[in-house]
Amino acid sequence: MTRTDATAAEMVLRPALPDDADAVADVQLASRRAASMPPGIHSDADVRAWLARRIGEDDVWVAEIDGLVVGYARFTPTWLDDLYVAPAHAGAGVGSALLDLVKSLRPQGFGLWVFEVNEPARAFYLRRGLVERERTDGSGNEEREPDVRMEWPGSA
Repeated sequence: MTRTDATAAEMVLRPALPDDADAVADVQLASRRAASMPPGIHSDADVRAWLARRIGEDDVWVAEIDGLVVGYARFTPTWLDDLYVAPAHAGAGVGSALLDLVKSLRPQGFGLWVFEVNEPARAFYLRRGLVERERTDGSGNEEREPDVRMEWPGSA
């Protein structure tokens, strides 16, 4: 396990377990609702079921503070598919800790997609060394919203 400080509390980063599925879904649903991004197109129940299946298939790590899941990252060998932080913990270092973890586990680099309208997320990634590689009109995503492909080129 990796430990770091987030505000005054102790944060623990650890692989997600099947029992974390509801907490992971809670984080994603709350974060998406609070973020500068298009509304989700799937029902909460569908999101919960889908994320429960992803735990164990993809790499999923959670950030805990005082035993509560406050963020998570879901990634494959080449993509960071999800990085969400509970709104009450935004700006406290949780997202940075999760992104640093993914960088350490994927030192060869990885890509991600972020909605163009989600300027806070794009700025977060740019400040942490990711670069914009491509912009689309959104025709390739479910929400049909313009997005940006970003990349962390790796530590080499």
